[in-house]
Amino acid sequence: MIIMPRRARQRLFLAIGAAALMIESVAPAWADPLTYDQALARAAANAPSLKARAATTAGARSSAIAADRLPDPTLDLGFQNFPVTGPNAGSFTRDDFTTATIGFSQMFPNLAKRHARAARATADIGVAEADELVEGRNVRLETALAWIDLYYGERRLRQLDLLDASLDDLQKTVTARLASGSARPSQALEPEQLRAAIADRRAEMVAVVAQARARLARYTGDPDPQVSGDPPVLDVNPVRLRAGIDALPALRAQDARIAVADADVRLARADKRPDWKVGVSYGRRDPRYGDMASVGVSIDLPLFAGRRQNPRIDASESTARGSRFDREALRNELLAALEADLADYTLYRARLRNAREVLVPLARRRAELDRDSYAAGKLDLGSALLSTLALAEAEVEALNREADVARAAIRINIIYGEERS
Repeated sequence: MIIMPRRARQRLFLAIGAAALMIESVAPAWADPLTYDQALARAAANAPSLKARAATTAGARSSAIAADRLPDPTLDLGFQNFPVTGPNAGSFTRDDFTTATIGFSQMFPNLAKRHARAARATADIGVAEADELVEGRNVRLETALAWIDLYYGERRLRQLDLLDASLDDLQKTVTARLASGSARPSQALEPEQLRAAIADRRAEMVAVVAQARARLARYTGDPDPQVSGDPPVLDVNPVRLRAGIDALPALRAQDARIAVADADVRLARADKRPDWKVGVSYGRRDPRYGDMASVGVSIDLPLFAGRRQNPRIDASESTARGSRFDREALRNELLAALEADLADYTLYRARLRNAREVLVPLARRRAELDRDSYAAGKLDLGSALLSTLALAEAEVEALNREADVARAAIRINIIYGEERS
């Protein structure tokens, strides 16, 4: 047993108390259930991928500051005309040509090249911003779908729990009939068989709920997210969605890449213009001979453009044309995907309407009639149980179809337009 001094014990207790207070203050931040809008807001604030894209955009903006600036000047130090052979070899003072030099030189890229570099940097910012927008849309979509899957998964679990609880009444009836001799002993097993079937369905749904919760935790940062409230009621407007196809983040990202390709064309063409370099130096010699100063200008001579600059220009122009064809192909792909998603949405709504107005009411009425017939001794227990199971399956299927409609509406509004409730 370790005996601690009194003062040390006091410090330890204070530290433990402070840690407990910190835990209590932090834990409630994740304790409240998330509504649909709260989940999206938390994902937008916490998703690491969005922070990564924002950092990339900030880096592109920072790089653009120096894109069209002149290169740094160069400091030139050296010795010139130092004799290495002959009678004056190895001497700094015997030869009047030996000179210690110090100078500066400055490179001046042609103005077209500097402007092209600035345009390229601006285009890089556009690509980064577009990628950030695309990632934001992806995070928003995945978070929304995870919330919807968790919401409807929990509702389906509750529906199965209600069905399981309703079997208690049937079990009591079977017990009473067995006691009176009006039921076969084997019929006592039928409620348990149905309960086992419900348990299988429930186990599948528990896995679905756990997967949805894990996906929601990935984006919100909440280790055990819970949902509250109702899903959004979204308007799907095909006319508006088709009209806004060119404003989609994916096409805006492709437009930014076209701008990059165009800037590369300008850079390649600017290489056909000469760059300049100016240098100034001061030469120190033996005092008997005097010092010297020099000024020089160097000019690039792009004399062989046919084998140097022109092939690069042709390559960059081909890349720019390809980027435009890619945009056209992407636009056609998005339009086709929109029409396919709208068709699915119409199908899901029709299936949901059929479930609510026809399938579930019929299954409920049949289950009620079979229960009454079983209570009156006109129907066997197995048939009554099958009707009850059919009703539960119809209600769960209606929830599945409602979830399909909600998922389709969210996908359409987030992928192809601004979400509006």
